[in-house]
This record gives sequence, C-alpha cells and structure tokens, in this order.
Amino acid sequence: MHYFIITYITYLLLTVSITIWVATTLFRNGKVFLLDIFHGNAELAASVNKLLLTGFYLVNLGYAIYTLQVAQGMHNMQDVIEVLSIKIGWIILVLGGMHFFNLFVFFRLRKKAMHEKALREKYGIVPGATS
Repeated sequence: MHYFIITYITYLLLTVSITIWVATTLFRNGKVFLLDIFHGNAELAASVNKLLLTGFYLVNLGYAIYTLQVAQGMHNMQDVIEVLSIKIGWIILVLGGMHFFNLFVFFRLRKKAMHEKALREKYGIVPGATS
C-alpha cells in the first residue's frame, strides 16, 4: 500500500507541474499568433487565449486524473519508478501532441488571416463578407 501512495502523490505532483509549465509557456507565447490571426484585436485575442488555456488545463488534468489508477502490484521502489516513467511519459506525449495540434491550427488560421488581409489590401474585399 505504501508504494501506491508514493506513486500517486509523485505522479500528481509531476503531472500538475508539467501541465502548468507547458500551459503558461503556450499562453505567454500564443498571444502573438492570436493577435495576428484576429488582425490586432487584442481583446478578442486575449479572450481566446484564456479560453484555450482553460481547455488545455481541463483536458490534460482530466486525462491525468483519469489515468491515476495503478492496476499492477508494486512491491519496491523499482516498480514505482517503472510505473511513473510510463505514466509521466504518456502525459508528456499527450501534452506534446496537443501542442503540435494547437500550432497546426494556429498556422492554418494565420494563413487564412494573411490571405484575407492580402485580398483586402489588393481588392478592398473580405472573403465571405456580404455586401
């Protein structure tokens, strides 16, 4: 029982710490992309950035708590370390996957915003706008 408690506490501390570090990094550095995507509308960019941060926390912490349970028996510290390496490794892979997905979406939105800006500058029109 003692090894399970050590594993749970260590897992939660590491997972929450890693999630907070990644989330604050993405939040801080994502502002520039969102400002560009929303054509300098700082209020909208800040709002979307906060919503993305909230969603990031919910998904990652939810996944971490969902995968908290350890099904196998643990009899020594080697077992604890091996279980933690698998669990923390999965959390890091999920965080990395979400990061690249977010970047993919940001770059797609930025490309669209730049295309709209070019059309507006060249022809004075915005795609999808009705006259």
